[in-house]
Amino acid sequence: RLEVSRTPVREALKRLKQEGLVEESGHSVTVVGISEDDLRDIFEVRLRVEGYVARLCAGRMTAEELAQLREVTDLQVFYTARGGAVGIRDMDSRFHELMYQFCGSHVLRDMLTMLHHKIQRFRKMSVENPRRAEQAVREHLDILAALERRDGNEAERLTVLHVRNAMNSTLSAAEKQTDRERSGG
Repeated sequence: RLEVSRTPVREALKRLKQEGLVEESGHSVTVVGISEDDLRDIFEVRLRVEGYVARLCAGRMTAEELAQLREVTDLQVFYTARGGAVGIRDMDSRFHELMYQFCGSHVLRDMLTMLHHKIQRFRKMSVENPRRAEQAVREHLDILAALERRDGNEAERLTVLHVRNAMNSTLSAAEKQTDRERSGG
């Protein structure tokens, strides 16, 4: 019906299963939902690990990598000023992806990337809030400034604060979404 061969579909489902996004039972595949408790757990892991990643980045990032991160934050400022929700979300995600990449640890990069993907739908709700989007940009700029100064302690502290703020915003957005779904709105 979709005129797609089975191999790429099978591979996509296999990857989704590896990332814990779908479950297989017999011949059917079901999307795994994320509860508020799951969301909270994911953010608790991010709180502890992303701060460490920022500390590593402060000591390991090259001038070229810092320039890439600066470009992303500049684009995030641009999209935020214009209310471009898709650009804001994409640049927010890109900022975190680059941090994961530049920390120098494949294990941390893979783990955090997987967690980031699991909560993508919820992150979208959070960054679409204009106040949160503006706050996130300021937080990213502060983190970047600490990285440029090679201040690992401050980069870690600011990243933990940023993830905590993102967690609070995301949990609030998820709660509002749940309330709307319950009320039929």
